[in-house]
Amino acid sequence: MLLLILLFGGLLVVTAMAPTPRTLPDFQSALKAGRVSVVVYRMSQPDAIYPGTTVIPRSKPGEVRGLTWAEGPLVWHRIIPGPIRDGKDVYTFARLSADTAPSGVRVTAEAERQPSWWYATWPFEISSLLGMWWIGAAWVLTLLIMLGSTPWLANRWAWFWLFGVGQLGAIAFLILEPRPLWYRYDRRPWQRGRIWGGLGCLMSVATSLVAGGIALALGALLSRILP
Repeated sequence: MLLLILLFGGLLVVTAMAPTPRTLPDFQSALKAGRVSVVVYRMSQPDAIYPGTTVIPRSKPGEVRGLTWAEGPLVWHRIIPGPIRDGKDVYTFARLSADTAPSGVRVTAEAERQPSWWYATWPFEISSLLGMWWIGAAWVLTLLIMLGSTPWLANRWAWFWLFGVGQLGAIAFLILEPRPLWYRYDRRPWQRGRIWGGLGCLMSVATSLVAGGIALALGALLSRILP
């Protein structure tokens, strides 16, 4: 069950990385139809003004310049980032609030923090936007199971690095420990030297790169095949 939950969480992340392009009227129609579950927006940044220079504002105060929304956990859309306009009028945060208020959907600002390099954030960010806290809870429970067990493939330090930096460690742990899923119930893995912490740290860097590449590739594929 934990494995299925985490695989579903990974799928949530991949689909959120590949939103299909839509227009502002599409967004407003989806809101009126009650299909939108969460909205993520990005505001315009104020232009920097330096002494002795004249700055022509590129955007108006309060203008929304990025808009992404979910119509179900696996369906994400976005308006191509840039000036969002309806005819000649810019789309401001005030208009966004007025459009979303009747539906009561969750509206949140786009996070501008950098991804953590030492622990996995994917089980918590997208799932929390959608109210699916149980995905993060499944990751934490898997970590506790790992810490409280005696793994056969790698020691706890190696798995700790794979859980964090490696991004996919929780999924790999549930597949490989205490025996690989493809083994029969009565078949035990043959005894071998376990992967030690230093090697696990090096492997975690490689698996994080692999995880990022897989996510980008799947996101690009989904962006082509999803309507």
